[in-house]
Amino acid sequence: MRPLFVRRARQLVTLAGSSAAPLVKEKMSDLAIMENGSVWIEHGTIVAVGPDDELARQFADRLAEAEVIDAKGKTVTPGLVDPHTHLVYAGSREHEWTMRLGGATYMEIMNAGGGIHATTNATRQASEEALYDESKRRLDQFLLHGVTTVEAKSGYGLSLEHELKQLETAKQLDDTHPVDVVSTFLGAHAVPPEWKHTPDEYVRLIIDEMIPEVSRRGLAEFNDVFCERGVFTPNEARRILEAGKAYGLTPKIHADEIEPYGGAELAAEVGAISADHLLRASDEGIRRMAERGVIGVLLPGTAFFLMTQAADARRLIDAGVPVALATDCNPGSSPTVSLPLVMSLACLHMGMTPAEAIAAATINAAHAIGRAHLVGSLEPGKKADLVIFQVPNYVQVMYYYGINHIETVIKNGKVVVKEGKVRI
Repeated sequence: MRPLFVRRARQLVTLAGSSAAPLVKEKMSDLAIMENGSVWIEHGTIVAVGPDDELARQFADRLAEAEVIDAKGKTVTPGLVDPHTHLVYAGSREHEWTMRLGGATYMEIMNAGGGIHATTNATRQASEEALYDESKRRLDQFLLHGVTTVEAKSGYGLSLEHELKQLETAKQLDDTHPVDVVSTFLGAHAVPPEWKHTPDEYVRLIIDEMIPEVSRRGLAEFNDVFCERGVFTPNEARRILEAGKAYGLTPKIHADEIEPYGGAELAAEVGAISADHLLRASDEGIRRMAERGVIGVLLPGTAFFLMTQAADARRLIDAGVPVALATDCNPGSSPTVSLPLVMSLACLHMGMTPAEAIAAATINAAHAIGRAHLVGSLEPGKKADLVIFQVPNYVQVMYYYGINHIETVIKNGKVVVKEGKVRI
């Protein structure tokens, strides 16, 4: 593979120096931007980052052998990282959207057999090949929107057989697609209809059968629970997360989305790497998260699509909680793959600045899935994952919202998106 030299970026957003710990408070605005910056890449790894004239001198005897990408007048950032998605599923639920527009609530739709249960039925019925093909098309779209690392949850199988099918599909995508796919087991996404009258038995199934088998097969790094009234109680969530820890699965939690339910407090108690949603998190829960360094993964696209008040990012950031952003890509409450749009929504509806949104969708997002030593910033030794935006500064990425400004995506030192097309 030839060296790759990305040159003369109007703004090179490096986020250098933030790999050891997620950015908090005012540090979330320190993007370590370099004007007229360049990056030298070899064998899929960043070798050097610096002013263009310095790198041109450093590698003068090798310029002729390098592939050169001129980023003059453009903005270059680390590859975007999406730390909360439901990538692998089958089917669509646009009919529920029309119901919601007519006044039905998320939980009303779910309790009537829609919501998660509808997607579970479609995912169970899909063949492995069909599930892979549908999810791959979705992953291609993530890549076109600048995402080079994505977390993928199960949770639409809700049985051992079909949870494993989802996780095996995610593993296959990680093996065959340029985007890195990091898997999370979410057997505790909902109680399936066949266990409706014996939910304790479903919790036992998760703890005694699902988690051990997922761990034995090495199909997930994280263990997640939808802790919400009518889904899983804090006590059930605690049991499931502690069981996962015993098998080497790091806790995550869907917390306090619909009402204050102790999810943020529980995330701190069990040492979760992140607590996600947090629209209704209590002051005490936020304080504990800050003390324990639990990352708050916020999902403004979900609140936008559900037509509800978004999480108060300003409140979390000011309290010292490290904040990340994610799409929550799923067929019911956030059917989007556009992390740049989510970044715009974070500024418009959650009180974040553009600089904070960039940090939240790169290095802090990488920390939220245990990948900050590999991705999320542009530093020597890290994976050569870069995005070139056709705008002169990072603010315009979010200011001109709903527009895909991406010209080029580089993954592991290889150009994988050019001029709006995936090149795999």
